[in-house]
Amino acid sequence: MEPRYPRYLPDPDASRDEMEDLQRAVADAAVFTDEFTFDADHVCRCSGGDGTDTDDADQTTLDGTRGTGGRNLPVVAGVDQAFLDDSAISAVVCLRGGEVIERVHAVSELAVPYIPGLLSFREGGPIVDALAELDTDPDLLFFDGSGRIHFRQAGLATHMGVIFDCPSVGIAKSLLCGRPREPVDGRPEGWHTPILSDSDVDASDGRVIGYAYQSRQYASSRKINPLYVSPGHRVSAETAVDLVSNCCAGYKLPEPTRLADAYADEVKADYA
Repeated sequence: MEPRYPRYLPDPDASRDEMEDLQRAVADAAVFTDEFTFDADHVCRCSGGDGTDTDDADQTTLDGTRGTGGRNLPVVAGVDQAFLDDSAISAVVCLRGGEVIERVHAVSELAVPYIPGLLSFREGGPIVDALAELDTDPDLLFFDGSGRIHFRQAGLATHMGVIFDCPSVGIAKSLLCGRPREPVDGRPEGWHTPILSDSDVDASDGRVIGYAYQSRQYASSRKINPLYVSPGHRVSAETAVDLVSNCCAGYKLPEPTRLADAYADEVKADYA
């Protein structure tokens, strides 16, 4: 997988002002509406969390097509990282119909410290290195990080999505900026509410920039926090949360990023 717009590649040697200017250019280039050709209802829908088919009449054949109609299933790639000293282990796991079809990784030196709002300049280069290892051409990218829920509307998922011109979604475990329309504590599984832009976001106040989504919850204690889902590129906020919901198989994280997280840890253990 090669960058389509390399001019947006993050430069770790840029000044902070230059980094922020590039993020604004990325946000201007990003598309926060649905511009994709795959059927969103078929994303991660073929298998349940226990590996069984969710619809016996519409199963996946060995060539990755639907049993009824022969339609190709979309490929979703989950991207996550683990860290080892001054290096990032970037892992990519590709799924078609809930089945893993490819796993790749790259180990890259980190050149930028962690700075809130500039994550793509720390992790973006290593992620580009890992995506370059793919033989598969994903239809959709899931990132462990923010998309439009970002000070300059250009989080990691947006930055990478624009570089590769690939539909992308950001899935974060904490809220970087913006405000939920409703309180998020103790919500039941499946609940969601919009995240609205505020004075910290380079957007008109009150614009929907993502969603808080309660992917899993315990009926007894309700202590699990929601995910913060936002469009990266060529996906709307509303569709982004639907896609993540489709891909959660009984866990808090959607399968693509959950498996990428586990794979990154697996690779890290080999270096220990």
